Amino acid sequence: MSRDTQLKERWEKLVDILSNQFSQGEDLDLDAIIYLIGVQELGKVHREYKKDEKLNLMHIAICRLLEPYGFYEFEFFDEDGWPHYKVKEELPPLKAGEQSVLMKEAIVNYFLERELID
Repeated sequence: MSRDTQLKERWEKLVDILSNQFSQGEDLDLDAIIYLIGVQELGKVHREYKKDEKLNLMHIAICRLLEPYGFYEFEFFDEDGWPHYKVKEELPPLKAGEQSVLMKEAIVNYFLERELID
């Protein structure tokens, strides 16, 4: 099975699992899944977030997802428990499709680590 086919199958399985759990079966998009990962990483799942906090949650998720690729490194938790990352290496210029594939691969790897999918 090619790497692209395996990624596609794992991504579809992951979207199905998360959509059934968090959106009554309506497919979650990439941004919604990134947001969920941000909430997971923060660890404060049962609360409402303001718009700026939602953006910060997505930033946390992106940093965490791209950390294994060498782009970010965890630094510390602030007094409110929010994780902070530093940039280790700038992301190369990517086309929209390439960004999407990179993020999907990173998300799939994140959930493989957590054994939600195999």
